[in-house]
Amino acid sequence: MKKPKLFWVSAGAPLLSVILSTLLVFAFKAQRHGISVIGKLQEGLNPPSWNMLHFHGSHLGLVIKTGLVTGIISLTEGIAVGRTFAALKKYQVDGNKEMIAIGLMNVVGSSTSCYVTTGAFSRSAVNHNAGAKTAVSNIVMAVTVMVTLLFLMPLFQYTPNVVLGAIIITAVIGLIDIPAAYLIWKIDKFDFLVMLCAFLGVLFLSVQEGLAIAVGLSIFKILLQVTRPKTVMLGNIPGTDIFRNLHHYKEAMKIPGFLILSVEAPINFANTTYLNERISRWIEEYEAEEGEIKKQSNLKFVILDMSAVSAIDTSGVSFLKDLKKAMENKGLELVLVNPLSEVMEKLQRADEERDFTGPDCLYLTVGEAVASLSSVIKGQTSNHV
Repeated sequence: MKKPKLFWVSAGAPLLSVILSTLLVFAFKAQRHGISVIGKLQEGLNPPSWNMLHFHGSHLGLVIKTGLVTGIISLTEGIAVGRTFAALKKYQVDGNKEMIAIGLMNVVGSSTSCYVTTGAFSRSAVNHNAGAKTAVSNIVMAVTVMVTLLFLMPLFQYTPNVVLGAIIITAVIGLIDIPAAYLIWKIDKFDFLVMLCAFLGVLFLSVQEGLAIAVGLSIFKILLQVTRPKTVMLGNIPGTDIFRNLHHYKEAMKIPGFLILSVEAPINFANTTYLNERISRWIEEYEAEEGEIKKQSNLKFVILDMSAVSAIDTSGVSFLKDLKKAMENKGLELVLVNPLSEVMEKLQRADEERDFTGPDCLYLTVGEAVASLSSVIKGQTSNHV
């Protein structure tokens, strides 16, 4: 807040707007001239409804499905709103606690005739714009709502809906962060697309539908990353035993006789087919490139750097076995480098014939593998001569 001493202006402005607009509508009978008003509201607190809860009947299945979808959307909205204001006020949001709070709130609300509730974006924005800093504001708000429901409901009969919408829009405008959106564009274009879809969905459809679109796109991105993991070719940086991505390090050079690849994702049933096709294309492209230069490829070893493979399942192990056999049929040898603990344990359990865990098939670093296997190539060449 730029001027803390004037916090009461932003805090009282919404209430003052409601009072003045209500008085003006009442005085000039504006509802008769096309101005939409709230209308007559029922007074009193919500009656208890626990005796109306039924866990049987023909509609139970539909209720469970509707409740599940509504719960996911409301939880997503609540956590998204919470993280938005947490970023503004620089505090942390615990998703587990948010889930417990929203669930408990709806369980209690279902016994008191309440509709499904969550951390509403509009009310949170108004609360933030009024200068609220602690949870005490929620207590004050709850007491105020209770007093209003009991005694003040007739006073809101002539309140115009346009003023309520203006209060919400005014509060939300301050949350639009153009520099942050530009930063997202610079970092990740797909994330910017998700952000834009969420913004436009909330703006033109509803908060729930906008968030549902954003969540759907995010899940699609995750599935895309899982099913099409990144695989890169590594090269040696001259004067060192360091191997890096050839596209990122222009000074990196290929090692004759070696195709060095790095898989940067877990290997599982969802991506083994893609990895098999991608590695086969790498080999074909490597051999075609060398064939143009030397008319015959001297590729001997395919080194698979597994430093970034955090997990592997049964399909992944079978994929490595099939890949090794396919390499042998082509006269190539598959070598694994630095599989992590979980991956190594599963390979050892499945490697009864020590195809992967033998001394010539497993190395700690790419540099060590290249140095050791290069001596093997030199030995074979000298014997051949």
